[in-house]
Amino acid sequence: MSTATARQAKPATMAQALQRAMRDAMAEDPAVHVMGEDVGTLGGVFRVTDGLAKEFGEDRCTDTPLAEAGILGTAVGMAMYGLRPVVEMQFDAFAYPAFEQLISHVSRMRNRTRGAMPLPITVRVPYGGGIGGVEHHSDSSEAYYMATPGLHVVTPATVEDAYGLLREAIASDDPVVFLEPKRLYWSKADWSPDAPAAVAPIGRAVVRRTGRSATLITYGPSVPVCMEAADAAEAEGWDLEVVDLRSLVPFDDETVCASVRRTGRAVVVHESTGFGGPGGEIAARVTERCFHHLEAPVLRVAGFDIPYPPPMLERHHLPGVDRVLDAVARLQWEAES
Repeated sequence: MSTATARQAKPATMAQALQRAMRDAMAEDPAVHVMGEDVGTLGGVFRVTDGLAKEFGEDRCTDTPLAEAGILGTAVGMAMYGLRPVVEMQFDAFAYPAFEQLISHVSRMRNRTRGAMPLPITVRVPYGGGIGGVEHHSDSSEAYYMATPGLHVVTPATVEDAYGLLREAIASDDPVVFLEPKRLYWSKADWSPDAPAAVAPIGRAVVRRTGRSATLITYGPSVPVCMEAADAAEAEGWDLEVVDLRSLVPFDDETVCASVRRTGRAVVVHESTGFGGPGGEIAARVTERCFHHLEAPVLRVAGFDIPYPPPMLERHHLPGVDRVLDAVARLQWEAES
Protein backbone atom coordinates (compact mmCIF):
# COMPACT_ATOMS: atom_id res chain seq x y z
CA MET A 1 0.00 0.00 0.00
CA SER A 2 1.44 3.39 -0.94
CA THR A 3 2.10 6.13 1.62
CA ALA A 4 -0.79 8.22 0.27
CA THR A 5 -3.14 5.24 0.47
CA ALA A 6 -1.92 4.39 3.96
CA ARG A 7 -2.83 7.93 5.08
CA GLN A 8 -6.35 7.38 3.79
CA ALA A 9 -6.74 4.02 5.52
CA LYS A 10 -9.05 3.92 8.50
CA PRO A 11 -10.11 1.13 10.85
CA ALA A 12 -12.72 -1.05 9.17
CA THR A 13 -14.38 -4.31 10.12
CA MET A 14 -14.62 -7.41 7.97
CA ALA A 15 -18.39 -6.89 7.77
CA GLN A 16 -17.83 -3.39 6.37
CA ALA A 17 -15.34 -4.69 3.81
CA LEU A 18 -17.80 -7.35 2.64
CA GLN A 19 -20.56 -4.74 2.35
CA ARG A 20 -18.27 -2.50 0.34
CA ALA A 21 -17.35 -5.39 -1.97
CA MET A 22 -21.01 -6.01 -2.81
CA ARG A 23 -21.71 -2.30 -3.17
CA ASP A 24 -18.82 -1.79 -5.57
CA ALA A 25 -19.78 -4.86 -7.60
CA MET A 26 -23.40 -3.69 -7.83
CA ALA A 27 -22.31 -0.19 -8.87
CA GLU A 28 -20.06 -1.52 -11.62
CA ASP A 29 -22.36 -4.24 -12.99
CA PRO A 30 -26.18 -3.96 -13.07
CA ALA A 31 -26.34 -7.76 -13.43
CA VAL A 32 -25.27 -8.19 -9.80
CA HIS A 33 -28.25 -8.81 -7.51
CA VAL A 34 -28.17 -9.51 -3.76
CA MET A 35 -30.88 -11.69 -2.26
CA GLY A 36 -31.64 -13.53 0.95
CA GLU A 37 -33.59 -13.50 4.18
CA ASP A 38 -33.68 -10.00 5.73
CA VAL A 39 -30.87 -8.68 3.52
CA GLY A 40 -32.89 -5.65 2.40
CA THR A 41 -34.65 -3.54 5.01
CA LEU A 42 -32.77 -5.04 7.98
CA GLY A 43 -29.40 -5.27 6.25
CA GLY A 44 -28.93 -8.90 7.23
CA VAL A 45 -28.62 -10.47 10.67
CA PHE A 46 -25.00 -9.33 10.83
CA ARG A 47 -25.72 -6.06 8.94
CA VAL A 48 -23.37 -7.07 6.13
CA THR A 49 -25.85 -5.87 3.47
CA ASP A 50 -26.77 -2.70 5.34
CA GLY A 51 -27.66 0.17 3.01
CA LEU A 52 -27.65 -1.79 -0.24
CA ALA A 53 -31.44 -1.80 -0.64
CA LYS A 54 -31.60 1.93 0.02
CA GLU A 55 -28.90 2.65 -2.58
CA PHE A 56 -29.86 0.17 -5.31
CA GLY A 57 -33.53 -0.51 -4.62
CA GLU A 58 -35.39 -3.59 -3.50
CA ASP A 59 -35.27 -5.07 -6.99
CA ARG A 60 -31.51 -5.50 -6.65
CA CYS A 61 -31.23 -6.17 -2.92
CA THR A 62 -34.22 -8.37 -2.28
CA ASP A 63 -35.74 -9.83 0.86
CA THR A 64 -36.82 -13.40 0.19
CA PRO A 65 -39.15 -15.83 1.92
CA LEU A 66 -37.67 -18.17 4.54
CA ALA A 67 -37.08 -20.92 2.00
CA GLU A 68 -33.42 -21.61 1.23
CA ALA A 69 -34.15 -24.13 -1.53
CA GLY A 70 -36.36 -21.56 -3.23
CA ILE A 71 -33.76 -18.81 -2.82
CA LEU A 72 -31.01 -20.81 -4.48
CA GLY A 73 -33.35 -22.26 -7.09
CA THR A 74 -34.36 -18.73 -8.04
CA ALA A 75 -30.69 -17.77 -8.25
CA VAL A 76 -30.09 -20.64 -10.69
CA GLY A 77 -32.77 -19.27 -13.00
CA MET A 78 -31.42 -15.74 -12.69
CA ALA A 79 -27.90 -16.87 -13.56
CA MET A 80 -29.17 -18.86 -16.56
CA TYR A 81 -30.63 -15.60 -17.89
CA GLY A 82 -27.42 -13.63 -17.50
CA LEU A 83 -27.60 -12.17 -14.00
CA ARG A 84 -25.02 -12.53 -11.24
CA PRO A 85 -26.93 -13.30 -8.04
CA VAL A 86 -25.22 -13.01 -4.66
CA VAL A 87 -27.18 -15.20 -2.26
CA GLU A 88 -26.97 -14.97 1.53
CA MET A 89 -27.70 -18.02 3.64
CA GLN A 90 -28.50 -16.52 7.03
CA PHE A 91 -26.53 -19.09 9.05
CA ASP A 92 -24.33 -22.03 8.12
CA ALA A 93 -26.76 -24.81 9.04
CA PHE A 94 -29.69 -22.91 7.51
CA ALA A 95 -28.13 -23.60 4.11
CA TYR A 96 -28.80 -27.33 4.22
CA PRO A 97 -32.32 -27.14 2.73
CA ALA A 98 -30.69 -25.58 -0.36
CA PHE A 99 -28.16 -28.36 -0.68
CA GLU A 100 -30.09 -30.26 -3.34
CA GLN A 101 -30.08 -27.23 -5.63
CA LEU A 102 -26.37 -26.74 -4.99
CA ILE A 103 -25.44 -30.37 -5.68
CA SER A 104 -27.84 -31.15 -8.52
CA HIS A 105 -27.74 -27.91 -10.48
CA VAL A 106 -25.36 -25.18 -9.33
CA SER A 107 -22.27 -27.40 -9.28
CA ARG A 108 -23.12 -29.32 -12.47
CA MET A 109 -24.63 -26.91 -14.95
CA ARG A 110 -21.41 -25.80 -16.62
CA ASN A 111 -20.26 -29.39 -17.12
CA ARG A 112 -23.75 -30.54 -18.09
CA THR A 113 -23.88 -27.99 -20.91
CA ARG A 114 -20.25 -28.55 -22.00
CA GLY A 115 -19.37 -25.05 -20.88
CA ALA A 116 -22.20 -23.31 -22.71
CA MET A 117 -24.02 -22.23 -19.55
CA PRO A 118 -21.92 -21.14 -16.57
CA LEU A 119 -23.72 -20.20 -13.37
CA PRO A 120 -22.02 -17.11 -11.88
CA ILE A 121 -23.62 -17.47 -8.44
CA THR A 122 -21.98 -16.43 -5.18
CA VAL A 123 -23.42 -18.17 -2.12
CA ARG A 124 -22.46 -16.30 1.04
CA VAL A 125 -22.51 -18.50 4.14
CA PRO A 126 -21.71 -17.14 7.62
CA TYR A 127 -20.03 -20.11 9.30
CA GLY A 128 -18.13 -21.32 12.34
CA GLY A 129 -18.30 -20.74 16.06
CA GLY A 130 -16.92 -18.32 18.57
CA ILE A 131 -20.02 -16.13 18.94
CA GLY A 132 -21.89 -18.13 21.58
CA GLY A 133 -24.40 -19.42 19.04
CA VAL A 134 -26.45 -22.55 19.53
CA GLU A 135 -26.77 -25.59 17.29
CA HIS A 136 -27.65 -24.68 13.67
CA HIS A 137 -25.90 -21.33 14.16
CA SER A 138 -22.25 -22.38 14.48
CA ASP A 139 -21.60 -25.22 12.03
CA SER A 140 -18.39 -25.59 10.04
CA SER A 141 -19.83 -27.11 6.88
CA GLU A 142 -16.92 -26.51 4.51
CA ALA A 143 -16.21 -30.22 3.95
CA TYR A 144 -19.60 -30.67 2.26
CA TYR A 145 -18.83 -27.97 -0.27
CA MET A 146 -15.24 -29.09 -0.78
CA ALA A 147 -16.47 -32.55 -1.67
CA THR A 148 -18.76 -31.20 -4.40
CA PRO A 149 -17.01 -30.99 -7.80
CA GLY A 150 -17.89 -27.84 -9.73
CA LEU A 151 -17.82 -25.44 -6.78
CA HIS A 152 -15.15 -22.98 -5.73
CA VAL A 153 -14.89 -22.65 -1.95
CA VAL A 154 -13.16 -19.65 -0.37
CA THR A 155 -12.97 -18.08 3.08
CA PRO A 156 -11.27 -14.83 4.18
CA ALA A 157 -9.41 -14.27 7.43
CA THR A 158 -8.56 -10.57 7.06
CA VAL A 159 -10.42 -7.38 6.24
CA GLU A 160 -8.48 -6.90 2.99
CA ASP A 161 -9.11 -10.47 1.83
CA ALA A 162 -12.80 -10.18 2.67
CA TYR A 163 -13.08 -7.40 0.11
CA GLY A 164 -10.72 -8.88 -2.48
CA LEU A 165 -12.01 -12.44 -2.39
CA LEU A 166 -15.66 -11.39 -2.53
CA ARG A 167 -15.00 -9.16 -5.54
CA GLU A 168 -13.28 -12.09 -7.24
CA ALA A 169 -16.13 -14.44 -6.31
CA ILE A 170 -18.81 -12.17 -7.75
CA ALA A 171 -16.80 -11.69 -10.95
CA SER A 172 -16.21 -15.43 -11.39
CA ASP A 173 -18.21 -17.35 -13.98
CA ASP A 174 -17.97 -20.41 -11.74
CA PRO A 175 -20.24 -20.78 -8.71
CA VAL A 176 -18.48 -19.81 -5.48
CA VAL A 177 -19.39 -20.79 -1.94
CA PHE A 178 -18.11 -17.84 0.05
CA LEU A 179 -17.66 -18.83 3.71
CA GLU A 180 -17.63 -15.87 6.09
CA PRO A 181 -16.20 -16.49 9.59
CA LYS A 182 -18.82 -15.07 11.94
CA ARG A 183 -16.34 -14.57 14.76
CA LEU A 184 -14.25 -12.30 12.50
CA TYR A 185 -17.08 -10.04 11.30
CA TRP A 186 -16.05 -7.42 13.87
CA SER A 187 -12.30 -7.84 13.52
CA LYS A 188 -10.67 -4.58 12.45
CA ALA A 189 -7.78 -3.44 10.30
CA ASP A 190 -6.61 -0.21 8.75
CA TRP A 191 -8.05 -0.41 5.26
CA SER A 192 -9.13 2.07 2.65
CA PRO A 193 -12.19 1.09 0.60
CA ASP A 194 -11.35 3.84 -1.87
CA ALA A 195 -7.95 2.35 -2.56
CA PRO A 196 -8.24 -1.33 -1.66
CA ALA A 197 -5.27 -3.66 -1.63
CA ALA A 198 -4.54 -5.95 -4.54
CA VAL A 199 -7.35 -8.38 -5.26
CA ALA A 200 -6.94 -11.71 -3.48
CA PRO A 201 -7.05 -14.31 -6.28
CA ILE A 202 -9.14 -17.42 -5.83
CA GLY A 203 -6.87 -20.46 -5.69
CA ARG A 204 -3.88 -18.82 -3.99
CA ALA A 205 -2.85 -19.24 -0.36
CA VAL A 206 -0.69 -16.72 1.49
CA VAL A 207 2.05 -17.08 4.10
CA ARG A 208 0.95 -14.92 7.03
CA ARG A 209 4.07 -15.58 9.11
CA THR A 210 7.36 -17.12 8.10
CA GLY A 211 9.13 -19.71 10.24
CA ARG A 212 11.47 -22.71 10.24
CA SER A 213 10.26 -25.17 12.90
CA ALA A 214 6.85 -26.24 11.51
CA THR A 215 4.03 -25.08 9.26
CA LEU A 216 0.54 -24.35 10.59
CA ILE A 217 -1.92 -24.80 7.70
CA THR A 218 -5.20 -23.08 8.41
CA TYR A 219 -7.96 -20.81 7.10
CA GLY A 220 -10.79 -18.52 8.08
CA PRO A 221 -11.57 -18.28 11.80
CA SER A 222 -8.53 -20.37 12.83
CA VAL A 223 -5.97 -18.01 11.29
CA PRO A 224 -5.89 -15.62 14.30
CA VAL A 225 -5.61 -18.65 16.61
CA CYS A 226 -2.59 -19.92 14.70
CA MET A 227 -1.00 -16.48 14.64
CA GLU A 228 -1.38 -16.26 18.42
CA ALA A 229 0.00 -19.78 18.79
CA ALA A 230 3.01 -18.87 16.65
CA ASP A 231 3.71 -15.88 18.89
CA ALA A 232 3.41 -18.02 22.03
CA ALA A 233 5.64 -20.73 20.53
CA GLU A 234 8.61 -18.38 20.55
CA ALA A 235 8.88 -18.94 24.31
CA GLU A 236 9.48 -22.62 23.59
CA GLY A 237 12.09 -21.87 20.97
CA TRP A 238 9.79 -22.82 18.09
CA ASP A 239 9.62 -20.69 14.97
CA LEU A 240 6.27 -21.45 13.34
CA GLU A 241 5.18 -20.58 9.81
CA VAL A 242 1.47 -19.86 9.27
CA VAL A 243 -0.15 -20.49 5.89
CA ASP A 244 -3.64 -19.06 5.33
CA LEU A 245 -5.26 -21.16 2.60
CA ARG A 246 -7.93 -18.55 1.72
CA SER A 247 -9.10 -20.86 -1.07
CA LEU A 248 -10.11 -24.42 -0.17
CA VAL A 249 -11.12 -25.21 -3.75
CA PRO A 250 -9.08 -24.70 -5.89
CA PHE A 251 -6.32 -25.74 -3.46
CA ASP A 252 -2.91 -24.07 -3.63
CA ASP A 253 -0.58 -27.09 -3.45
CA GLU A 254 2.36 -24.96 -4.56
CA THR A 255 2.38 -22.53 -1.63
CA VAL A 256 1.48 -25.14 0.98
CA CYS A 257 4.03 -27.71 -0.15
CA ALA A 258 6.80 -25.14 -0.54
CA SER A 259 6.27 -24.19 3.11
CA VAL A 260 6.17 -27.78 4.39
CA ARG A 261 9.29 -28.70 2.43
CA ARG A 262 11.11 -25.84 4.15
CA THR A 263 9.99 -26.69 7.67
CA GLY A 264 9.66 -30.48 7.47
CA ARG A 265 6.64 -30.55 9.77
CA ALA A 266 2.97 -29.58 9.44
CA VAL A 267 -0.18 -29.18 11.53
CA VAL A 268 -3.59 -28.56 9.96
CA VAL A 269 -5.88 -26.44 12.14
CA HIS A 270 -9.62 -25.89 11.62
CA GLU A 271 -12.91 -25.75 13.53
CA SER A 272 -14.61 -28.46 11.50
CA THR A 273 -14.66 -32.04 12.79
CA GLY A 274 -11.53 -34.15 12.58
CA PHE A 275 -13.14 -37.27 11.11
CA GLY A 276 -14.20 -36.51 7.54
CA GLY A 277 -13.10 -32.90 7.90
CA PRO A 278 -10.98 -30.83 5.52
CA GLY A 279 -7.83 -31.63 7.48
CA GLY A 280 -7.83 -35.23 6.30
CA GLU A 281 -7.71 -34.22 2.64
CA ILE A 282 -5.13 -31.53 3.30
CA ALA A 283 -2.92 -33.90 5.30
CA ALA A 284 -3.15 -36.50 2.52
CA ARG A 285 -2.17 -33.99 -0.16
CA VAL A 286 0.79 -32.78 1.88
CA THR A 287 1.94 -36.31 2.65
CA GLU A 288 1.72 -37.40 -0.99
CA ARG A 289 3.66 -34.41 -2.25
CA CYS A 290 6.12 -33.83 0.59
CA PHE A 291 6.75 -37.34 1.96
CA HIS A 292 10.55 -37.28 1.63
CA HIS A 293 10.73 -33.86 3.30
CA LEU A 294 8.59 -34.72 6.34
CA GLU A 295 10.36 -35.32 9.64
CA ALA A 296 7.11 -36.28 11.40
CA PRO A 297 3.53 -37.22 10.43
CA VAL A 298 1.14 -34.42 9.48
CA LEU A 299 -1.08 -33.75 12.49
CA ARG A 300 -4.54 -32.23 12.78
CA VAL A 301 -6.10 -29.96 15.40
CA ALA A 302 -9.85 -29.79 14.85
CA GLY A 303 -13.24 -29.54 16.46
CA PHE A 304 -14.46 -32.67 18.19
CA ASP A 305 -16.53 -35.25 16.30
CA ILE A 306 -19.82 -34.15 17.86
CA PRO A 307 -22.75 -31.89 16.96
CA TYR A 308 -21.92 -28.32 17.90
CA PRO A 309 -22.03 -27.97 21.69
CA PRO A 310 -23.95 -25.43 23.81
CA PRO A 311 -22.41 -21.94 24.04
CA MET A 312 -20.87 -22.50 27.50
CA LEU A 313 -18.87 -25.44 26.15
CA GLU A 314 -17.68 -24.10 22.81
CA ARG A 315 -14.38 -22.87 24.25
CA HIS A 316 -13.51 -26.53 24.88
CA HIS A 317 -14.69 -27.60 21.44
CA LEU A 318 -12.90 -25.04 19.31
CA PRO A 319 -9.16 -25.39 18.62
CA GLY A 320 -7.22 -23.00 20.80
CA VAL A 321 -3.62 -21.97 21.30
CA ASP A 322 -2.87 -24.72 23.83
CA ARG A 323 -4.14 -27.49 21.55
CA VAL A 324 -2.13 -26.12 18.64
CA LEU A 325 1.04 -25.95 20.74
CA ASP A 326 0.43 -29.48 22.04
CA ALA A 327 0.38 -30.70 18.44
CA VAL A 328 3.62 -28.86 17.68
CA ALA A 329 5.21 -30.47 20.74
CA ARG A 330 4.13 -33.89 19.43
CA LEU A 331 5.79 -33.07 16.10
CA GLN A 332 9.07 -32.38 17.89
CA TRP A 333 8.81 -35.62 19.89
CA GLU A 334 8.01 -37.63 16.75
CA ALA A 335 11.02 -36.18 14.98
CA GLU A 336 13.35 -36.94 17.87
CA SER A 337 12.08 -40.46 18.67
